[in-house]
Amino acid sequence: MPLENLLARWRMDPETAPNLPIWRITPPRPADLRPFPADLPSVLAESLTARGILSLYSHQIQAWEAARRGENVVLATGTASGKTLGYNLPVLAALLENPEARALYLFPTKALTQDQLSGLNSFQASIKNLKPAIYDGDTPQSHRSAIRKNANILFTNPDMLHTGILPHHTNWGDFFRNLRFVVIDEMHTYRGVFGSHVANVIRRLKRVAKFYGAAPQFILTSATIGNPQELASRLIESPVTLVNVDGSARGERHFLVYNPPVVDPALGIRKSSTQESVRLAQDLLGQNVQTVVFARSRRSVEILLTYLRGSPGSRTGRGSPGSRTGRGSPGSRTGRGSPGSRTGQGNREREEIENSQSSIPHSPSPIRGYRSGYLPSQRREIEKGLRDGSIRLVVATNALELGIDIGGLEAALLVGYPGTIASTWQQAGRAGRGDAPAVAIFVATANPLDQFLAHHPEYFFARSPEQALVNPDHLLILLNHLRCAAFELPFQPGEGFGELPAEKLKEFLDFLVGSQELHLSGDKYFWMADTYPAAAVSLRSASPENVLLHIEDGQTTRILGEVDLASAAWMVHPRAIYLHEGQQYFVQDLNLTRNTATLIPVALDYYTEPLRQTEVSLLATLDITPCPFAKHSSGAPSGTGESCTKAYGELQVTTHVTGFRKRQWLGGENLGEEPLDMPPSELQTTGYWLTLSEQTIEVLRATGNWTNDPNDYSPGWNHLRDAVRLRDGYRCQVCGAAERGNRQHAVHHKVPFRQFLSAADEVPGSYGEANRMVNLVTLCPSCHRIAETNLRMKSGLAGLATVLGQLAPLFLMCDRDDLGVYTDPSSTVFGHPSVVLYDQAPAGIGFSQKLFEIHSELLRRALELVEECKCEDGCPSCVGPAGENGVGGKQETIAILEQLAGRDRE
Repeated sequence: MPLENLLARWRMDPETAPNLPIWRITPPRPADLRPFPADLPSVLAESLTARGILSLYSHQIQAWEAARRGENVVLATGTASGKTLGYNLPVLAALLENPEARALYLFPTKALTQDQLSGLNSFQASIKNLKPAIYDGDTPQSHRSAIRKNANILFTNPDMLHTGILPHHTNWGDFFRNLRFVVIDEMHTYRGVFGSHVANVIRRLKRVAKFYGAAPQFILTSATIGNPQELASRLIESPVTLVNVDGSARGERHFLVYNPPVVDPALGIRKSSTQESVRLAQDLLGQNVQTVVFARSRRSVEILLTYLRGSPGSRTGRGSPGSRTGRGSPGSRTGRGSPGSRTGQGNREREEIENSQSSIPHSPSPIRGYRSGYLPSQRREIEKGLRDGSIRLVVATNALELGIDIGGLEAALLVGYPGTIASTWQQAGRAGRGDAPAVAIFVATANPLDQFLAHHPEYFFARSPEQALVNPDHLLILLNHLRCAAFELPFQPGEGFGELPAEKLKEFLDFLVGSQELHLSGDKYFWMADTYPAAAVSLRSASPENVLLHIEDGQTTRILGEVDLASAAWMVHPRAIYLHEGQQYFVQDLNLTRNTATLIPVALDYYTEPLRQTEVSLLATLDITPCPFAKHSSGAPSGTGESCTKAYGELQVTTHVTGFRKRQWLGGENLGEEPLDMPPSELQTTGYWLTLSEQTIEVLRATGNWTNDPNDYSPGWNHLRDAVRLRDGYRCQVCGAAERGNRQHAVHHKVPFRQFLSAADEVPGSYGEANRMVNLVTLCPSCHRIAETNLRMKSGLAGLATVLGQLAPLFLMCDRDDLGVYTDPSSTVFGHPSVVLYDQAPAGIGFSQKLFEIHSELLRRALELVEECKCEDGCPSCVGPAGENGVGGKQETIAILEQLAGRDRE
C-alpha cells in the first residue's frame, strides 16, 4: 500500500525521522452497532436498508431516544461519525407523523448547507412529503416566495436568519406556526463575539416562534471541546442532553507531530515550516496518496500552491525567491532606499501598482486550492474532483474543515496549529473515512503555542482543555438585538428576553426609549425608527459602526465590503495592502469622517503589517486576589507573603497606528517601514492582569534577574544628549529626517547601556564607557524603533507577556488576535510592574474572567514551555527573540515564573 510504504520510509529517513517527536497510532476500532429502534417509522427503515444501512451506531440510537423523549440534544462525537443521520432521523420521523411540521437547519457556511442538502435529498424517493430547500443570500428572488410557502425543512445560516427571515416573520407565518425542530450544526463554531450574536438570534427565533404558538426542540452537533453541554445550554438557554460516546468504526489512524529541525541552536531558529510542509506534501504526492493540506490563511494557501505546482517564488518579471530582480542585491533596497529612507519609494510604488496584474491565470491541475473567494461552481468542481480522485492534493483554509463531503482522503497535513484542539481534530479527521488507514501530520511552526503542543501531546489526546465561551448579555451585542427584536415584535409588559429577566430588560428598553429608538405606548415598547436595524448589525463584530470599502478601478465605483470601525485604522490605513477573496487591494485613502476607504486592485509582491503603540488605563477592578510565593524544595530563593496579585476588570485601551512594515510575499523579508499620522482609537473592554509584588522584585534583583528598573544614564545625560543632537545637525543619522517643532529625536546607544553594568551588583561600571560620543547617535522615532528592535535587551516581564499571550488561546478556544497583550514595567497603571491580557472586543466577551480563573494553570504551563525550549537566550518559540544583536530575557522569565508558578521545583 502506498501510504504504508511512505510511513515506513519516514520512520527510517534521516531527514524526517529525527523531527517526529510524536507518532501516535490509534488501532482500528469496530463499530458499536445497534438494531433500528422499534419506533423508527417503517418508511425510514426501508429507505436506510435500500442505502445499505442495516443498523445504527450507538450514539445515533442515544440521540434518537433523547429526541423522542422531547429533550434537546447535543451530539459531540468525532468527524465522519454519522452525526447528520443522528439529527435527520428524528426530524424526518416528525415530518412523517405530522405533514404540517417544519424544521429549520442552521449551518455556519453556505458550502456546508449545499452539501447537507444533497445528503438529505437521498430520502426524497421514499418520503413523498419531503420538501427541503436552501434559503440564503444566493437564493434567487424568484424562488423565495415558493420556498416560504412550501419548504418543510429550511436550510440556512445564522446571518440569513438574522437579516432575511426573522425581520420578515409575517411572510413565514405557517412555517413558524408549525416549527417542530431547530438543528444547529457545527455548534463549536459559535463562540466569542460570533457565538454571542448567534445566542441572541436564537433568543429572537424562540420569541417569534412563541408568538406563533410554537416551542421548537433543538438538536445541536459539535466537534470535541471541553464544554459541549455548557455551550449548547448557553446558546439555546434550555437544558440539553449530551451524547458524546462515539460508536462509529475507525480504521488505523496515525497522528504525527513534525517539528522542523533547529538550524541555529543559540537563537532557537528552526527550518521554515512552510518549506518542510512542501517537502512532506511532495512525498505524499510522489506516492499518489490523496491529501488535504490545511493552512491558516489565504496568503499561506497561495504560497503553498505556488511551491507545490513547481515554480516557487516565480512571478513574471519579479525574480526568483530571495532575489531582488529589479530591486538590487539581497539585503539592499535599491529603488526603495534604506529602512526609514524614502528615496525613490513613491515612484517605485506607483510603478508597481500601475504595472501589477489583477489576477493570475488558472490552469487545470491535480493540485488545487480551496478557500473563501472561490465561486460556488469552483468549489463544487473541487469537491467533486476530490470525491472521484482526479484531484490528488488540495491546499485549503479551514473552509474545508467542516463536514463537507470530500470522500475518504488518505492524509491530512496541518501547516501550523489551526487555533483550537477542536479544529485540529476536525482537520485531521478529513483523512481516513471508514475502515481505511490514514495519517494526519501536524507541522509545528516556531510559534510558542505550536512548540508547547509539540512537547505536550496530552493536549491532543486527553480531554480537550478548551472552553468555548459566549456572552449573550454583552452590552453592545444585546442592545443591537433588542433593537432587532423590537422591530420584529413589540415588547410586552413583564416579558423577558431569553434568560434576561423582565426587570433588567425594562432598563434596557427604557434606555432605547430615551434615545428615541423605541416608543412606549401603554405598557408596550414599539420600534419607532424608519431604519431596518438587522441590516446594520453584523454577527461577526461587536462594533456597531463599520467602514465601507469602495473600489475605484476606472469603472463605476462599487462597494467591496466593510470592516468594523475599531479595526479600520490597522486593516485599511493609507497605503495598506488589503486582501479580499484572494485579490490584493491598495488603500489609497481612509476617511474616518465619512467612514469610507478607497481601494484599487493590484498584484504586488509584498504585503503590509501595521505598527501599533498601545496604552492601557484602569477603569474598574471587578475581582482581585493575592497569590502566594511558590515553595521551592530545592532551596532556590523565594520571597514570603504575596508573589503577585491576579485581577480582572474594566480597562480603556488606546491604540495608535504609528506606521506599517512591508514584507515580501514569499519569504516574509522585511522591506522597510513607513510612518503614518493616524488618530488614536479607544476601546473600553475587560482585561486580566497579574501584578508583581515588591517582594518578588526584590528577590529578582538580588539574583540579577530584573532589568526593568529605569536606566540612570548619568547626572549629565541631558547635556550630553543635546551635544549629540547638535553634532548630528538635529537630523536622523539613518534616514536624514530633521527634527520638527518641539518634538526632539532620540539619542540611541549603539551598544546597549545595560551591557556596561556590572554583572555582580548592577551598578554602572563606567558612565564614560557607555556614554562616549562614538557610542551615541541621533535617530528619528521610526529609525529608533527599528534600532531598538535589533539591539533590545528583552526583559523577563516582556518575555512573560509574550509566553502568556501565546498560550492563553489554548485554554480559551479563541484566536490569537482575540486577545491584546500589554506590559506595564514602569508601574504607571497598576502600582507595580504588570502584564495585561485584554479582550479585543468592546466591553469584553468573557475571556478575562476565564484567565483570572485559570491563572495558576496558565503560569505552570508557561514555565514548562520556557524551560523545555532548547534555545540559549530566548527565541520565537518561547519568550520571543531579543533582536539580531540584543540580549534575550529567557533566564529572567524563568526566574519570574519560578516565583509565581506555585509548584515545587526539583
